[in-house]
Amino acid sequence: MNKTNTVLEVSGLQVRYDAFTAVKDVSFSVQTGEIFGLLGPNGAGKTSSLAAIEGLIKPADGIVHIDGVDALTHTAEAKMQLGVQLQKTSFQPELTIYEIIRLYAGLYGVELTRQQIDERLQTIGLEGQGKKRFGQFSGGQQQRVSLLVATIHNPKLVLLDEPTTGLDPQSRRQLWETVETIRQEGRSVVLTTHSMEEAQAVCDRIAIVDHGEVIATDTPEGLIKRYKDDPAVRKQAHGAVTLEDVFIGLTGNTIR
Repeated sequence: MNKTNTVLEVSGLQVRYDAFTAVKDVSFSVQTGEIFGLLGPNGAGKTSSLAAIEGLIKPADGIVHIDGVDALTHTAEAKMQLGVQLQKTSFQPELTIYEIIRLYAGLYGVELTRQQIDERLQTIGLEGQGKKRFGQFSGGQQQRVSLLVATIHNPKLVLLDEPTTGLDPQSRRQLWETVETIRQEGRSVVLTTHSMEEAQAVCDRIAIVDHGEVIATDTPEGLIKRYKDDPAVRKQAHGAVTLEDVFIGLTGNTIR
């Protein structure tokens, strides 16, 4: 059992697909109640890192500890402390929200009454919507349901892979509020995103990943302060240096 405030520790993580090394050396830690962002260009290794943490793929090397449990040797125990929301939900559209929540609660051995489900739906702004079919909901509503399902077993750590991709501004802000609620409940969050606005608004700390390695880690404000005078960063700036300027300055402006 973890006796420190570190909920996730990743050290020296390597992920290979045959001869290709997608993740060369990724190391970072996440503290209790922290929202931690992974930023990087396409193909930088963010999603592969999450997949290794989640246990979907076996890393070639490295350490992953979730709440003090070695996730590579005690996978089932570690997964009980882990909630995952993928970029695209895969719930059957004809199922009602009640049916989806009961199904996944049962998989985790969690018993919920109708009243308890209604209370949880109220916390994500979907009060009285339990009888609706999943396919009737908007993209933002579906993502909120997905987040609810990901936390149904009260995990200590939640992984979110680009959770707001394709959402309109209102839905994106609502999801940010839901993520903040997860934090206020004492959980930690790791999210990947391409949105600099999202990273700066939501994340306590950020790791910038490029070519399978972590090249910088700090608070959003700390990254700006540290690199604001870097010539590569200044070249991107139009006025005051932004997080996006830092990101492009460190990772390059080539489209991948």
